[in-house]
Amino acid sequence: MSATEPSGQLPLRGEPDIVASRQLVRKLTQQLGFSLVDQTKMITAASELSRNTVTYGGGGEMCWDVVEQGVRRGLRLRFRDQGPGIPDIAQALTDGWTSGKGMGLGLSGSRRLVHEFDIQSTVGQGTCVSVTRWK
Repeated sequence: MSATEPSGQLPLRGEPDIVASRQLVRKLTQQLGFSLVDQTKMITAASELSRNTVTYGGGGEMCWDVVEQGVRRGLRLRFRDQGPGIPDIAQALTDGWTSGKGMGLGLSGSRRLVHEFDIQSTVGQGTCVSVTRWK
């Protein structure tokens, strides 16, 4: 795994992997020339979503792609697990709602930090959250 690759994946099984996801996203956003503020937003979103993947999804993976749309470049991250799924996505995206002991800002906060946010979840099969931030 190398941050110089335009795409790849990183397993998310525990705390060391959450740290590794933050470090990888920092390197990728730096290589793309993101401002410090935009780097911080993407790193924070990645940290929250990595933690959710481990804590609520029982582990999974983070996939990344350097994406281009016309003249702009960006970074797309996908967080996939095969956990219990989210029965009510609208509720899960509500500030303050949590299924655990957190503050209930992981999904909704992550959505505010990126330009594109998509979540797909099937109860009993897992969840996939995709986020993109453009430079």
